[in-house]
Amino acid sequence: MKILISACLLGVNCRFDGGNSRNEDAIKRRETDELISVCPEEAGGLPTPRPPVEIVGGDGNDVLDGKAKVMTAAGEDKTTEFLKGAKHALELAQSQGATCVIFKSKSPSCGCGTIYDGSFSGALISGDGVTTALLKRHGIEVISM
Repeated sequence: MKILISACLLGVNCRFDGGNSRNEDAIKRRETDELISVCPEEAGGLPTPRPPVEIVGGDGNDVLDGKAKVMTAAGEDKTTEFLKGAKHALELAQSQGATCVIFKSKSPSCGCGTIYDGSFSGALISGDGVTTALLKRHGIEVISM
């Protein structure tokens, strides 16, 4: 099976803080599946490290619909970069024939089911990140680690 996966879960230092979210269960999938690594935030043109961002005014679906924005705590709008990265991830999944996606939980791009609420307080809400929302709209299954 071909699986698109968050690069940070494979130990790539691409998180906003310059670190990774290495996950041994994700890495072990290499034994049975073809893993296609992606970091939508870097693919969208954001540097590593970078200021943390959260979705303000909703979730990833709201960003796709133009009803919410991806912002830094200082008020910088990073929505364009997140949309660009989401489109890149979708094109990669489709071109590679990925039938499933494993993404990092709570991320404003990759979160699936739960994301930070936009207040930069650590509070969580139900919802998906921008990339997850776009992939789901195209019928691609997304799971979170």
